[in-house]
Amino acid sequence: MSGDGNDGNDGNEGRGGAGTAGTAANVAATRLRRRQELCAAAARALSGDASLHYRAGRLSRGLRPLPLQAPHLRADTADGLAGQRGAADGVALRLAYSDAAVHRALCPHDPLERLLFEWLEQMRCEALVPPALRGVAANLRARFEDWSRGFHQAGFTDGHAGILLYTVAQIAWSRVQGRPVLEDTEDLIEATRAAIVPALGAALAGLRRHRADQRGYATHALALSRQVGAMLAAAGFGQPAAAEDGKDEDRQAAVRAAFALWLEVDEEAGGWMAVAGGLAAAPGMVHGADAYRVFTTRYDRELQAAQQVRPALLREYRERLDRLLAARGLNLARLARELAAALAQPRPQGWSFGEESGRIDGRRLALLAASPAERRVFRQERLRPRAACAVSLLVDCSGSMKGHVELVAMLVDTLARALELAGVPAEVLGFTTGGWHGGRARQDWLARGRPPRPGRLNERCHLVFQEAARGWRRSRAGIAALFKSDLFREGIDGEALQWACGRLRALDAGGPGARRIVVVISDGSPMDSATALANDAHYLDRHLQQVVAREEARGEIEVLGLGVGLDLSPYYRRSLALDPARPLDTALLGGVVRWLATRGHALPADQAGPAPGVAGASGAAGASTQAAASGEAPAAPEALSVPPSVPR
Repeated sequence: MSGDGNDGNDGNEGRGGAGTAGTAANVAATRLRRRQELCAAAARALSGDASLHYRAGRLSRGLRPLPLQAPHLRADTADGLAGQRGAADGVALRLAYSDAAVHRALCPHDPLERLLFEWLEQMRCEALVPPALRGVAANLRARFEDWSRGFHQAGFTDGHAGILLYTVAQIAWSRVQGRPVLEDTEDLIEATRAAIVPALGAALAGLRRHRADQRGYATHALALSRQVGAMLAAAGFGQPAAAEDGKDEDRQAAVRAAFALWLEVDEEAGGWMAVAGGLAAAPGMVHGADAYRVFTTRYDRELQAAQQVRPALLREYRERLDRLLAARGLNLARLARELAAALAQPRPQGWSFGEESGRIDGRRLALLAASPAERRVFRQERLRPRAACAVSLLVDCSGSMKGHVELVAMLVDTLARALELAGVPAEVLGFTTGGWHGGRARQDWLARGRPPRPGRLNERCHLVFQEAARGWRRSRAGIAALFKSDLFREGIDGEALQWACGRLRALDAGGPGARRIVVVISDGSPMDSATALANDAHYLDRHLQQVVAREEARGEIEVLGLGVGLDLSPYYRRSLALDPARPLDTALLGGVVRWLATRGHALPADQAGPAPGVAGASGAAGASTQAAASGEAPAAPEALSVPPSVPR
């Protein structure tokens, strides 16, 4: 970020040649998002948990990613659709067939034993897939076999510990599933299998017999985990090697990494555990969060953006924005019609008389008495679609957004104008800070002796570009204040979202059942350097996630994240990524309108295709449940690049 105070569009030069690369990235990100929606739909169908969705590339429940309790569940885009489906199906079956409370009570404390116990329980759940779901079974088998080949081909089976762990995994999977071991490595593991099966035979036999009984199965899984753990300990696995054994220690380190160095356990069981040495891992953004605090509100402000710019300069900004929009040739009337249709709800609008069914019209009873055969003595309530919604566009005015100011200004102005034409009350708000690096709030903190963990440590500044009561026509100059580059400093997203939601609740959205939508337009994570240094790097991230979670739980306001070049799904369950290298046009805006209309669900595949420049949308639904439950994965191109992620 930079705060040079210039009034130009800094950072936009030199991006025109990125169109081809941007288009390819868009296509890849869109395909990846659709693939994730298919996997999420399958997981919801298998587990019966309607809250499952993908967030930041991980299958999640709410803000928390579901734990991946076996190494073979760690699939990525290179594993293809079948591999990703297999991993998602495995997680879903664990939810469906494993009693988490029973499992936690039986889990061993030793990290290595726990890894093996978790893995064996995952194998049990995967073996319980109903026979009718042949596609699910095929996906699960493909995922395990792909992981097995990858582990061997990477050379992790060269050392004693690696071949022992690999052999145990192969024979345990074979016994529980009732399938032969992987043919590619059958000869490789033969000697090790012959050496360990006499000691492990009873436990392995018990796994197959008791796979439908979690407690009975756990008895044999615990015995197997402890026996294998003792074998590895005897071989020195996880212990410092002698100087002459440095090469073997390198192999052990590689094996630990390949078996997932960090064992993710259920959030209710205490978060995370390290396999390599029993060390506690650093908590994630959501875990272990303290209550959000503010060091001082003395310098916090809420400003009218138009009043922060000289009138003559504001007119220049508005003329500049008008020229940019005129060059785009946007079909505003079409967008307004699409918005009106998308956000409309049936509303009563008087009565229709002389009907042949409905409610008796008392004024026509005399007609009925005079002519008993008369049927047109009823009335019906007349319903007309009318916009029943209020929208708040909340713009991130941190320094990094200066490079996207033209795109954001055109997008916000066009949406605000189209919403007004559609009869939808709308606000345009922004958030920044009053100073860099903490400003006067940090100076006060230093003067008080730097008390630990002070909380938010900067001057919060909220900007109003357009009030709902004034509408676009009277606020159009204020929207042009987005070109004032010295308004862009740092960003405190969570408090800004709370403020925007509070304002939105006060608006008349059109009666009961009306929608209220906040669209946060941002290019990354919250960023305030003083707060991060005085607390921790994820302090503001956690608060934003907590605010979003509270609003989603209340159910009054839909919170959406519109990412400018980046994926905002770590923060917003419903998110859309725009490619800043593509020009704003009617098709792109149409994609945004369709996204707004989805009410928390992803569009069907034949409708959801993002317009050029739309990198993909995330929502709560995906492919049809029936298709997902069948487990049959449609063919899809395998080469995908991972979409941009939120910078940390």
